[in-house]
Amino acid sequence: MTARIYIDGQAGTTGLEIAGRLRPRRDLQLLSIDDAERKNPAARARLFREADIAILCLPDEAAREAVALAEGRCRLLDASSAHRTEPGWVYGLPELSAGQAEAIAGAERVSNPGCYPQGFILSVRPLVEAGLLPAEALLSLHALSGYSGGGRKMIETYQAAAPEQLERWGARPYALELRHKHLPEMHRYSGLEQPPIFSPIVGNFYKGMITQTPLFAAQLTNGAGTREAFDVLAEAYAQAPFIDMAPYADSSHLDAGYLSPCACNDSNRLEIMVFGNSEQCILSTRYDNLGKGAAGAAVQNLNLMLGCAETEGLT
Repeated sequence: MTARIYIDGQAGTTGLEIAGRLRPRRDLQLLSIDDAERKNPAARARLFREADIAILCLPDEAAREAVALAEGRCRLLDASSAHRTEPGWVYGLPELSAGQAEAIAGAERVSNPGCYPQGFILSVRPLVEAGLLPAEALLSLHALSGYSGGGRKMIETYQAAAPEQLERWGARPYALELRHKHLPEMHRYSGLEQPPIFSPIVGNFYKGMITQTPLFAAQLTNGAGTREAFDVLAEAYAQAPFIDMAPYADSSHLDAGYLSPCACNDSNRLEIMVFGNSEQCILSTRYDNLGKGAAGAAVQNLNLMLGCAETEGLT
């Protein structure tokens, strides 16, 4: 049977990206709403009733209101950050642990993960679960994202900026008050007792993302080194269709010694790389912040909820 999908917030950046991935599929019917009705509760309630699954691509408060409006009418996949640590919601990161994909498949409410948290959680949690990294470890996370991660307003700001302004901006660190909205899910799902010190940077490019978590070998337990950390990660994701582990200490991902944030763009691929030496290492991840970081992850979760192949419609 054809599944009926309603994207509430279909005109936003993530909504457009999700719709673009779903529109070619013959196993789905995308329900649409007239632009004039997008904020009409009665029109939206009707579409919630008609849909098998609704995907919420809204600001946090609007997503909470949409949940109340959709109550009991259909299953929900929320792309906002409103419900990522809320009871009753399954965290939509299939690679999180054994059984997570099955939990997503059977859930009535799934919360799509944030872009930055995916790279951090996926590079740290297996080490904590394996006992190589103590849960009480104090970590930092440095991340770089294209400006599309800031949504429509930031996209319009960057695209309207004069060349001299863009040159002056360069790469801009932000969230310097250390209260970024992604920290609660990083804390909850990494297995750490404390969230990391998080230093995000927005760059003058449209999309693409890198996260980097530095580690001293002395932080690892039982005499483990950076090679052992790599081996744990490689084993954890050996069967994950969208996660690629670069060979240990591999430099083929570098361009004249530099790591580009854009090499995974237009795919649902997330690469994990371990750089460094016997004393120190950096756990690096690279992915498309609009792909695996947002819309691609939503399609991956939708596939699981529908019971079809996890990779359907994704590259």
